[in-house]
Amino acid sequence: MSPRVSFLRGALVAGVVLGAVGVVAAASAAAVAVYFARRIVTPPRRPAEDQAIVSADSSTVLLTRSPDSQVPGRYSLFFDDTRGHARIGAIVEHTQSTVRREVITVDRGNLSLARRGRISGWFYLGPEEFGLPWSDVDIPTDLGPAPAWLIPAPDESTRWAIHVHGRAVRREETLRSVPTFHNAGYSSLLISYRNDGDAPRSPDHRYGLGTTEWRDVDAAIRFALARGAREIVLVGWSMGGATVLQTLTRSTLASFITGIVLDSPVIDWVTTLQFQGIENRLPPLVRAGAIGLLRETWGGVLTGQAQPLDLHGLDLVARADELTSPILLFHSEDDGYVPVTASDALAEARPDIVTYERFSVARHTKLWNYDAPRWEGAISRWLNDLA
Repeated sequence: MSPRVSFLRGALVAGVVLGAVGVVAAASAAAVAVYFARRIVTPPRRPAEDQAIVSADSSTVLLTRSPDSQVPGRYSLFFDDTRGHARIGAIVEHTQSTVRREVITVDRGNLSLARRGRISGWFYLGPEEFGLPWSDVDIPTDLGPAPAWLIPAPDESTRWAIHVHGRAVRREETLRSVPTFHNAGYSSLLISYRNDGDAPRSPDHRYGLGTTEWRDVDAAIRFALARGAREIVLVGWSMGGATVLQTLTRSTLASFITGIVLDSPVIDWVTTLQFQGIENRLPPLVRAGAIGLLRETWGGVLTGQAQPLDLHGLDLVARADELTSPILLFHSEDDGYVPVTASDALAEARPDIVTYERFSVARHTKLWNYDAPRWEGAISRWLNDLA
């Protein structure tokens, strides 16, 4: 065989191999993009227990060092697939690899046997812990009755706060804000919404990232108005922030919304999804592919969504001029899940209506846990000014 023929044959084989590698790489990238997009809109069966527990006794628990375990404050520690629950407090000691914290209470389960857990901003497990009158109620939604907790104001009042939890959690998350609103004379309605595990599921069993969930907040507003509310503050945590902002811009009842409180909110989903993609070490092409799947009609075949997401409509920085109600905004620089940049941008775009409490060390939706006096004081002052 001549050198020329040998060279051409080798080049052809190399081309075929490289082409095959390219096809495999493209297929792998597409599969990862589908997995990432699907995970974003699919409610998880149970939260991951990502915190290692070394040991525990009656008064302390020894945890491996992690971004959450080393932040001061009061937190929940779920374990045994959420069947176990403890409340942890002050840091007693720490080393380069471990953190020992005070155990405030063990509410259920055997913490001494646990080896994995999850640190959560939830602190209270139910409204009965406040010693205040409360009741279970059902909010009529277009999917059926959604359960909620109603904690009336200490005196007859037309001021209500509707508390909206974040993604992959339930209304217990929002209990932390109840005492502050109660002391300010507000009735509190802590709602569930579609696909959160308490409220009815949508036909596609998928999150709308605020584009569908706002309808359940709108139903809660109607419920409150029917019971005498005339001034309503919406309180949104994480994805609940995106949801209440959608309510403000979409609801025909927006004139009754006198203010909005946002804790670690998603204000621009594209920014958040890009951040999450980078945190998961996904290449730019994969991140772009996942976002494209979410916003295109045909993407629903792969993600399970009944409708594509209007990601432009979910960008409240770009739509900042449409916002009309006063906003109290909490966010921490080290959030870890939802980047603080969109909150910074919204505060800069609308200083006329946004009061910004920017933390540096508190993590995601754990600002109350880290510094409750500052968090509660900011809300009390803001409500006083609102009145």
